Amino acid sequence: MADERSPLAALAEAETLAREIAASGARLALPYVAVAADIGAARPPRGLDGRPFAETVFRWLDPELRYWEDHGFALKAAFIHATRVCSEPFYFRDGRFGSWRPNAALDAVTNEGAIETYGVGAAIIAPAYLPLGVIGAVVWATPDTGLDIVSVFERHAVTLHGLALRFVATYGDAVAVREGTPLRLTRREIQVLKWAAAGKTDAEIGELVAISLPTVRFHVTNAARKLHAAGRSQAIQRAATLGYIGAAAAYGPMRTRPGND
Repeated sequence: MADERSPLAALAEAETLAREIAASGARLALPYVAVAADIGAARPPRGLDGRPFAETVFRWLDPELRYWEDHGFALKAAFIHATRVCSEPFYFRDGRFGSWRPNAALDAVTNEGAIETYGVGAAIIAPAYLPLGVIGAVVWATPDTGLDIVSVFERHAVTLHGLALRFVATYGDAVAVREGTPLRLTRREIQVLKWAAAGKTDAEIGELVAISLPTVRFHVTNAARKLHAAGRSQAIQRAATLGYIGAAAAYGPMRTRPGND
């Protein structure tokens, strides 16, 4: 088995990918780039020299807009807010967001009110969703409102999305606090967490799946340990982001079999 990549090696690769992101934007007439490795983090992605990529690799339309130093920027910028509701690539033109298909979530962001463009005439935005709830994003932009952004999007969005995912994942490898890979959950642990996510108490879960109250708590505790979670709520959240708990968990009774505890 190959040795695990060191954080320094991962950071060097992330810097190479950052330069590839900038070069791809230049080729597509979208030369202005903004990158967030984690939209919930205050610290911007930085290179081997410790300086933000926003200062060394990327440039923005307004050089006075030092968005990476504004800890509230991700809360007020519609371009970033839209990545919270859309995990696929999307574009911006004529004051609206769009994608390959009708997208009600993007329409809702558009309809919240006039979008502060920060000088952007057109853009392609690639969200990058990682396990355990990390969301990154890359924005390729131009002030040119005449660019046929839909055509560029249709030809290149898949490639740009892959590049964004590679950068965010690689940078994450460089800076992550390593807890180890979460262990697999059992069918019963998943079942118990699904009912917990639906708002059921431990006693109600015990009745629903025909196991004792201590056994319910055992499964919740064991699932939290496997997921490196601090407690019940975080275990539910992490199970959801890892795909163990679907949206259907909150609807209707689930059929159960006795045993298999």
